[in-house]
Amino acid sequence: MDIIKSLEWRYATKKFDASKKLTATQLETLKKAFNLTATSYGLQPIRLVIVTNQALKESLVEHSFNQRQVADASHLLVICIQEEITKKDINDNFNQQLEDRKIEEESIAGFRSFLLDTFGKMSTEKHQDIGKLNAYIALGNLLTVCAVEKIDACPMEGFIPAKYDEVLNLKKHQLKSVLVLPVGFRDESDFMGNMVKVRKTVNQITLTID
Repeated sequence: MDIIKSLEWRYATKKFDASKKLTATQLETLKKAFNLTATSYGLQPIRLVIVTNQALKESLVEHSFNQRQVADASHLLVICIQEEITKKDINDNFNQQLEDRKIEEESIAGFRSFLLDTFGKMSTEKHQDIGKLNAYIALGNLLTVCAVEKIDACPMEGFIPAKYDEVLNLKKHQLKSVLVLPVGFRDESDFMGNMVKVRKTVNQITLTID
């Protein structure tokens, strides 16, 4: 199936078939897709938390405005940001470049210094704003991959991040939850499943400047 047909097939699933689970291969594909997401300066200030424990998923329903997708989906993906982008994060990234690309420090020294200086002058709030923008990029990437792989998903902002952080003990990992993505397979009785997708025309939503 080509990419456009896959995207036409996709919709925000409101009811999952709780009996159907992702295969290990499908889950691994989503992990790799998340890891390959484009991020600011390639720093990857985001993390993917994967919740499989059913009791834990059930406990998060009340913190998701009682949306059952959180519990009934095969896996609950929580896209998180780092509380802060540290000097260590930046240096670790550049050190990995040296190792993986077999390059010399002089080729990246200027950029390393620039990023250390730039992020060093930023507030923690600005660090988190950058993380949130990257989280949305990752969400879009995951939704596209899900569509191609015939995995249903429901992107959600409708949850209480502070409660998720508490239940999942994210503070311990210096993380904050930003977005939730239940993934699995649609239930045949989902009222949204057969609805026509409503979108603007391509000409309405695009502008070509010659």
